[in-house]
Parts: sequence; C-alpha cells; structure tokens
Amino acid sequence: MTTYLLAGGGTAGHVNPLLAVADRLRESEPESTILVLGTREGLEARLVPERGYELLTIARLPFPRRPNRAALRFPAGLRAAVADVREIIRTRDVDVVVGFGGYAAAPAYLAARAEGVPLALHEANARPGIANRLGARVADAVGVAFRGTPLRGATWVGMPLRKEIERLDRFSARPAAREFFGLDERPTLLVTGGSSGARRINETISQSITLILGAGWQVIHVTGEYRDAIDDPGIPGYHLLKYCDRMDLALAAADLSLSRAGTSTVAELTALGIPAVFVPYAAGNGEQRLNARESVDAGGAIVVRDADFTPEWVEYGLIPLLRSRARIADMAARIATVGAIDGTDRMVTLIHEALVSGSTRADG
Repeated sequence: MTTYLLAGGGTAGHVNPLLAVADRLRESEPESTILVLGTREGLEARLVPERGYELLTIARLPFPRRPNRAALRFPAGLRAAVADVREIIRTRDVDVVVGFGGYAAAPAYLAARAEGVPLALHEANARPGIANRLGARVADAVGVAFRGTPLRGATWVGMPLRKEIERLDRFSARPAAREFFGLDERPTLLVTGGSSGARRINETISQSITLILGAGWQVIHVTGEYRDAIDDPGIPGYHLLKYCDRMDLALAAADLSLSRAGTSTVAELTALGIPAVFVPYAAGNGEQRLNARESVDAGGAIVVRDADFTPEWVEYGLIPLLRSRARIADMAARIATVGAIDGTDRMVTLIHEALVSGSTRADG
C-alpha cells in the first residue's frame, strides 16, 4: 500500500491534472492512500473535497517578484511551510510526493527532498512556473504536457485529462450531442473563453454571428459565468450558453474550436483532434501563445492576437476558413498528431518510476 501526497492548486491548470491523476490512482490502487496538499484560497479548497479526497492545507505563499515587505517575510514563511509539510510527510507516512505547480508545490518539493522522499512533478504549461523550475532540480521524475518545455530531466507525458474527455468517442457521441444542444447536420463551431469567459471573444462573435451562420455553420457559444451578458438574438443555429456542464458533448459536436489557449483547452483539443483558432489571453507572460505553438507548427491551429480578433478579422480570416472544409479536415488530422489521450496513464507510470528510483537512491 502506497501513500501519495499530491501537491498543487490555485488554478484549474494545476487542479484538473492533479484530480485526473488522483482518480486514476484511486481506480487502480484502491488500497492506497491519496492525500492532497493545497491552500484554503485556491480552487482545490472546493474541488478536492467534492471529489472525495482529504485536503491538507498550508499558508498561501506567493513568490516575491519585487523587493518589498512581502519579500522580506518570504524566507520565514517558506521555512514554516516546509516544516509543516515535513510534519505531514512523517506523520502520514508519505511514500511519494507528486507536484503540479501552484502555491503549495514549492514547500512540498523542499520538504520531500529534506525527508528523502521520492518526488515527481508535472508541468502543464509550455513555459514552466517558478515552483516547477525549482522542483525539477531535485525531482526524481518530471513530466511535461508540451514537448520542448525547458525543464531539467523532462519527459513528455501529455496532459492528464478528465475521464469523460479521455474516454470520449466523438463520433459515436455526436447524435447525443446534437440532441443535447438542439443542433442540426451543419458543421459546428464551438466558441468558449473558459469558465470565466473572454470579453474580446464574446463581443466579436456576438457582432459577427450572422456572417458565421451565413457561411453554413452553426455555433455553440459558451460565454462564461463572470462576463457581461451577451444578448441572445434568437437566431436559429446560434446556441448561446452562459455555462456548459457537458463540455464532453460540446467537444463531440465541434468541427472547429475558437478559444483561449489555456493548458487544459489545448490539451483536450489536441487529444481529440479538433482543429482550433486560438486567441491567447493577452495578459500574463505569454504562456498561452507558447501553449498553442506546437499545434500551430503542426498545421492544426492558427493563432490570432487578442487585439486583432475583431469582426473585420472574422470576415477576412475566419469566414474563408469556414468555407474550406478540406482545409479544416487537414487541420484536424494535423492537430491530432500533437496531443495524447493517455496523459493520465503516462503520468502515473512516471510517478511509479520516481517511487522506485527515489527509494533506490534513499537506500543507497
């Protein structure tokens, strides 16, 4: 029996792969114990207990990016967090630590190293975060979602995916998808900016919907929960949703996707072979554009800057693409060469390899 401590959280990009791995471990090793380390503020505070896992929390400790009072307090806070995790490792007889980035990850990595416990980590972004750059230096195994991610000792495993995506047969699910969304036989464009939505995408699609429908397509437009409402014009073929709790069926219906380029989104589209138009989030350090790069290089996706995604671009960029079914079919074949549907199993295998090699190192 193995005791796993899975560390990470904060955002969906950290929590979703953590939960996918946790579910696979619980499914394949029901006798093992799975603990999750996170913070009280991140998404894990809600999602982990909902999934039936024990959540252990430490203080949220952002890395300082400029000299200020927080930077002065950081070393003491980090020492305290590491001490807390070391106590968890000892008292709960943890056999291996698995990190997914986020605020809880760095203290877990340092604690694992100090206690001589095997360490594996997964990096979901093409541009790795600070915690995983640190962790890769001491880890026994490093899995990455994108080829070429610059981390020491990295092995490409793909992205651990939700079970409903991993096991989705898009073509056999299409009749159910059409019935669920009220679709007809026309090709379907899936538009989404993620759970919180994307203002630029929402406004441009709303203003351009008649052009898209006129090209012979229908649209599923998931606007997101936290953006200003888009008025539903009631046009046949335009299916406007604030939130979609059956994204598996939305993906089954999609012939083309238009979205941000978050890690989970890119991973699901590449794994399922759905060609894409990516409009990367303009803020941050440019990681979304990097996430999309491999799909673009393969010929399975195109990237449009947020500032350039306007009704004019839809008319002169998107509409010609929608009218070229042969090009979209070619893009679908190309993007399918990029992703992995079995990222969860690949990461679990890497964890087991870390457990063996780390235990051998400790014994030696």
